[in-house]
Amino acid sequence: MSDKTPIRILITEDHLIARVGLKTIIGMQPDMRVVAEAANGAQAAELYRKHKPDITLMDVRMPVMSGVDAVIAIRAEFPEARIIALSTYGGDEDIRRALAAGVRSYLTKDVLHDELIRAIRAVHSGATYLPPAVAAALEASIFPADLSSREIEVLELIVKGHGNKQIAFELGIAEHTVKNHVKNILSKLGADDRTQAATAAIQRGIIHL
Repeated sequence: MSDKTPIRILITEDHLIARVGLKTIIGMQPDMRVVAEAANGAQAAELYRKHKPDITLMDVRMPVMSGVDAVIAIRAEFPEARIIALSTYGGDEDIRRALAAGVRSYLTKDVLHDELIRAIRAVHSGATYLPPAVAAALEASIFPADLSSREIEVLELIVKGHGNKQIAFELGIAEHTVKNHVKNILSKLGADDRTQAATAAIQRGIIHL
């Protein structure tokens, strides 16, 4: 494939060492070339507009503008953009958010080098690529959490260890209203108690610490 035009890649990653690692892996491929590097989502949007890469590797969680927000911004202007999400986390809600934003692939950062290259080539060819572990995470939780914005606020405070009275005070609502929200949250997450709900929220990527 070295006689063909190389796949032009934009790397977006806020950690320098991880960015260098990605660039090194890609640099070893004769059919790929890194054309730009961004350290946050806002830079990614600017550099995409400038270089119009074939593939964008997008870290999901970054300062200034998150990877998911950057994907939405880029695809609003360039609907054909082919973007691969990279994340330390493999929770099903994280994956769903990224796919809903329009990424063509979702890879966790512990992915093997061969899988990264395979994903780049697959997405470049027009396919969607989900590694087995990512697909399994989605299948394990077939239904999205479907929490309301208020329920997510309550859940965030549950994760912080707050009781109903403290949650009611912080959100400016009645304590019995908090109890109703907690009941709904436990039901939607299939949790028996607050601890299970908090654990599920973190594992699934509903709440980020």
